Amino acid sequence: MAAGDAQEEIVSIGDLAKSLGLTTRTLRYWEEVGIIESEERLDGATRGYSPYFVRRIKFILKLKDLGLTIKEMQDLYTAYGEAKQTDQMIPQLIRILDKHINMVDEKIAKLASVRKDIVEYRQKMITKHAASQ
Repeated sequence: MAAGDAQEEIVSIGDLAKSLGLTTRTLRYWEEVGIIESEERLDGATRGYSPYFVRRIKFILKLKDLGLTIKEMQDLYTAYGEAKQTDQMIPQLIRILDKHINMVDEKIAKLASVRKDIVEYRQKMITKHAASQ
């Protein structure tokens, strides 16, 4: 969508931050590092976000929840590019998600091992305690 489109309602940075449970500083930082954009206000007032940019910010929040780093989001933004080349972004997103799936699997395996060790140690303590009774 073009900046300044009169038919689109522009949401102020404060209202958007509040509705998404973010700080205005977070939104400004994300803009500084190049993973989101805001609409230029004709009156030079505070930043504003069109529905298109609000959807993009909500997508960024989902990526953040999945554990993507700012660098990975910057790479996706670059792949998406000005031409909106989803054919480039989607394969890159799949690669990043595959990497995160593998990291989660590794963490699960480590946690399972730690859990097993804790259960075994707990059982030893139960046995030791029972023997001292």
